[in-house]
Parts: sequence; C-alpha cells; structure tokens
Amino acid sequence: MQEKRIGILNAQTTINTLRTLAMDAVQKANSGHPGTPMALAPVAYSLWQYCLQYDPANPTWINRDRFVLSNGHASMLLYGLLYLAQVKGSVRLEDIQQFRQLGSRCPGHPEYLHTAGVEVTTGPLGQGLANSVGMALAAQWKAARYNKADFELFNYQVYAICGDGCLMEGISSEAASLAGHLQLPNLCWIYDNNHITIEGSTNLAFTEDVQKRFESYGWVVRHVADANNLEALHHSLTQIRNETKPCLLIVDSQIGYGAPHKQNTAAAHGEPLGQEEIKLTKKAYGWPEEGAFEVPKEALDDFAQGLGARGHAQTQAWDALRSAYAKTYPELATELSLLENQQLPADWDANLPIFPADSQGMAGRAASSKVLNAIAKQIPWFLGGSADLAPSTKTWIEASSPISTGAFEGRNLHFGIREHAMGAILNGLALSHLLPYGSTFFTFSDYLKPSLRLSALMGLPVTYVFTHDSIGVGEDGPTHQPIEHLMALRAIPGFTVLRPADANEVTEAWRSILSARAPTAIILTRQNLPTLDRCRYAPATGVSQGAYVLADSENPQVILMGTGSEVSLCIQAFEILKTQGISSRVVSMPSWEIFARQPAEYRESVFPSALRARVAVEAGATLGWERYVGLDGAILGMHDFGQSAPADVLQSHFGFTASNIVELAHEQIRKPRHRL
Repeated sequence: MQEKRIGILNAQTTINTLRTLAMDAVQKANSGHPGTPMALAPVAYSLWQYCLQYDPANPTWINRDRFVLSNGHASMLLYGLLYLAQVKGSVRLEDIQQFRQLGSRCPGHPEYLHTAGVEVTTGPLGQGLANSVGMALAAQWKAARYNKADFELFNYQVYAICGDGCLMEGISSEAASLAGHLQLPNLCWIYDNNHITIEGSTNLAFTEDVQKRFESYGWVVRHVADANNLEALHHSLTQIRNETKPCLLIVDSQIGYGAPHKQNTAAAHGEPLGQEEIKLTKKAYGWPEEGAFEVPKEALDDFAQGLGARGHAQTQAWDALRSAYAKTYPELATELSLLENQQLPADWDANLPIFPADSQGMAGRAASSKVLNAIAKQIPWFLGGSADLAPSTKTWIEASSPISTGAFEGRNLHFGIREHAMGAILNGLALSHLLPYGSTFFTFSDYLKPSLRLSALMGLPVTYVFTHDSIGVGEDGPTHQPIEHLMALRAIPGFTVLRPADANEVTEAWRSILSARAPTAIILTRQNLPTLDRCRYAPATGVSQGAYVLADSENPQVILMGTGSEVSLCIQAFEILKTQGISSRVVSMPSWEIFARQPAEYRESVFPSALRARVAVEAGATLGWERYVGLDGAILGMHDFGQSAPADVLQSHFGFTASNIVELAHEQIRKPRHRL
C-alpha cells in the first residue's frame, strides 16, 4: 500500500513538472500555447510511463511505438516528455528555457530531424493524424513481410494525440475513413475533448457527435470522462493495445487546468498565462510559487525507473531476437538492414528499360509504368498507389497484390478519392523507412499540396506521380488542365520536379528519384510522345544534371529550351532551322532544381551567357522562365486557362507548334541587343 502511494505521489510530481515547464517556457518566450499541455499532462504521462514501448536511450529503435502530437501547437507537452524521459540527444533544460528561440531544440511546433524523439513535423492541424495512419500501415506491412513463427520482430503501436482542430480539418476524416476500412489494429488516436478553440467554445462551429462519427468509420471508441483520472487512463490505454480495430480514446479535459482565472477559457489556448496567474496556478498544484523551470529529482527518477528501465529491457530482448532471426533468415535480415539504413539493393537499376527510337512513341505515364514495375522487382519495400486512378496513372505493381483489410503484405494501395490524406499517409510510410509513391492527375495536386509541402519540409523520400500534365489532357477542359501547377511546385524549397521529354527520360528520371531519396514529383503526359533517336541526339542520362544539350550545332545562334512534351517540338524546330541555314541548340530541362545544383561551369556550358537569343517552350505558366531566357528572351507558354477540345487542336490554338517556335527563334536572332 505504501509503495502504491509513493507511485501516485511521484506520478503527480512528474505531471505537475510537465505542466509548470510548459507554463514557464511559454511565459519566458512570451509566445506559445500553455493550456493544452496543462490539460493533457496526465494523459501523456500515463501513456509514456505505463504503456509506451520505447527506449529513451535508443530513440530510433525500429520496433518502438510511435508517438505523434498532431496538435503540434502544444509542443511543450512533447518537449517536457522528451526532457524528463532523458531521450538521448534530445531536449535539455536549457533548450526548454529557450523555447521558440533561434537555435533551440524546442521550436514553436515539433520539427522532424531538428529534435531527437520527434517522429514527425506537425504544424497544420490534422496532418499528424494522417501521418499516423501511414506509420501504422507501415508497421503492419513490415510485420506481414518479416515476422515469422517465433520471431515477432514488429508489433509496435502508433499513438497520436489530437484536438478539436485536428478533427475539424478534412484530412482527418479522409485518413480515419481509410484506417477504419483497413481495420488497422495498431492505431490509437487520443482526442483531447476540451471544448475550446481560439475563437471560444467549440459550440460555435463544431457540434457533431464524434463518437458516432468514428463508430461509423469502423473504429472502436473509448471514453475517459476526466483527464486527471490516472486509473481510468491506464485501464483504457492497456485495453487499446489488444484491440483488433483502430481506436479513438476520447478524453474530457480542462484546458489550462489549475489556472484559477483561465481554466476552460480561450485565453489559456494561445497566449502566456501571465506571472500572477502562474503563481496562483502553481499554488493550486502545491508547487513553489517563486522561480521558474523547477524540475524535482523525483520527476526524472520516475521516468528513469519506469519508461527508461522498461524500454531498455525491451530493446535488449529485441536485439537478441533479431540476432537469432538473422541466423535463421539471413536474406530477409539483410533486406531489413538495407531498409532500416535507407539503402538500396546493389544493382537495383541494372534492368531499367531502354526504349528504342519511335516516332509514334508512348505516353509518359505508360513508360513510367514499365520503369516502376522494373524497380518494384528489385526493391521489395517500394510500394504505393493512387487516389482511385491507377488505371489512368499506370501505377499498379503488376507482380503484387493490393493491401486490403487484414492483408497487409501487398504493395498496391487503394487510397480512394482522398488526395490530401494520401499525401500525408505517404509521409507516414516514408517516416517508417519504406519507399512510397502516390499518384493522381496533375491538376489535383492542389488537393494534396499541404502534405506535399511537408514532405519537402522533412526531406522525405516520397515520390508523387502526376499524370495528365498539360493542355494535352484535351477534351476534359480547363478544370483538368494544369496551368500554374509546375511553377507552384518549383517554388517549394527542397522539392524536386521532373518533367521528362520522352520514354528514356522517364527511365532516367526514376533513376534520379530513387538515387536521390528526396521528395520529388515526376510529371507525365497522357498523350504519346515521340521516343527520340539517341544515336542522333544526346543520351537521356543528361537528366541526372537537370538540363542538358540535347541537340547542337556549331556556333549556335539561338537556344531552344523546353520540358516534357514541348521538347519534341523544339527538336522539330531545330531541324527546320537547320534546313534554313540557321544553327541552333536544343536544351531539355526536365528539372530546374537539379540543374541549379550543378557547378557554375556546367550551367555556363549549357547556357552560354554570351548567347542571349533564347526561346523557352512549356505548356504552363511562364512565370520563372525569365531566369533562363533573360528579360529579352521569348517564352511560349500559357497565360490563361485551357479549353475543352482535342489535344492537337489545343496545341495549335495556343501556339505550341514547331512553326511558331521557328518564328520566335528568328525574332530572337534579329532582335537588337545592347549591353546591360
């Protein structure tokens, strides 16, 4: 009885340490969100101290449970946990004291790779929830592939804490619907039901029955009526680990718990409590009222004796299991090692297709399908799917089955018509060491842009396969014809865009994507493109440099440059100019981003600064091409939305013809130029 009492006292000390660290950090920064950490400290404590399969000394252990703070504005809750648990290489007390300051490991929202122990960057509400679906799915896939009788290598759970805002955002509905359909048994969302948002009570805009909503998705729903009831929390969290469906744990809490004037108010959400309110709150906790950042030794010892000791024992046992597994299943063990270390198998690209010259050619999406399937034969953890468009985007792995309810060993994902969640789920898969891709029509990239941006922010090896890339879509009309999308993606820092010009450039684009292991979009045509004669023109290996001289003349008078389907038009114009006695150069520019990373000498060799007569051709918005054609160069692009008509009619209507390019080339050659 005495031991139980000591445990309760230590728990309350640790919980109040989490609360007061959050209050003090936000107050010192004069910025942040103290109320949610104050409310959820008992919930997070119960999960970490009693349930989480996690070793603070080894925070990258591949079979650890994942903890996602989807309501990332409550970041001090996570930073307090990481500090008190003494997660290796993570948060120090001085970082908490520099919360939201330049260089601190405690930025305003948790950032992946910036702070050890942070599993995912969670800023926009709802993203973390959808990421957690990808993480849970990855765990099931790894278990299906690698677990054997007597060798349960993978059995980890994924927990995500969320708030009202996360559940209001549409992405959470998309993700929850798919998770319920797949019946992911290792997924738990903990819903902080505090009834408060920035504008006031949730009753202003959110009155749905959350429990019924999730039950309709096929989830198990549990309810704890008081966030401070440690016994009820422990019981529910323990039961959840044995569920066969995803689980939503609704926890009723009081935002700003303990603050006499701000508890249960919007004022506790996104602003410091104020020194006087902090003193009164600490008094209510039985905490020293003066000073700040008080960390009793009991709080550190509490986590060390609970989570730390348990996690160490778990990793020790798992390491022994893996060693025995390697002796019994050496090939799978080698594969798992490659996956874990984010390496590719030797000669993974040895059998990628090479396409013969063909004036009729094939669509970019068709060539990509052949390359994608060749890759899949060599990299077992390369997997993906589409937003209900695989027959059109050609992204089905032919030698594999679909992932479905209770059958997770396949490599084809049916995301349904859920582009936004698809992007975030792909991020979750990539965070779990898999190599995922997702596909849809290029114009629908707008629907998953927030998730795509976070792929770039985290530097994740996610490949977005976008087809139907231009006015070449034809009769479907302007709603389906992407115009500004290429430039929008090119504007994202750390993101690579590849728009290949023919089938062999598609092969080289995929080679570049997998080699770089970085967030990338490959932009592909619906319509056929001529497969260029690489004996006559430069090899497609130039794709690896982002832009390359495809066709050249001695002392060229003008440069014709383009991407994707417009490159073949530039080649036609090149040949016409040749018959007219005009020497020109054609540059294929599949990737601005890769080209920008090349040495200055190489970039000058492709675009000699002295040669200012230039024409750029791309069936999209022209903004940005000035970088390559100069202020006095010509840009043939789109200045409005498209129209509904056959593709060849649209190409002619908007001026995408070889004869028009030839005319622009002549204008550029004749144009007088003066030194700037």
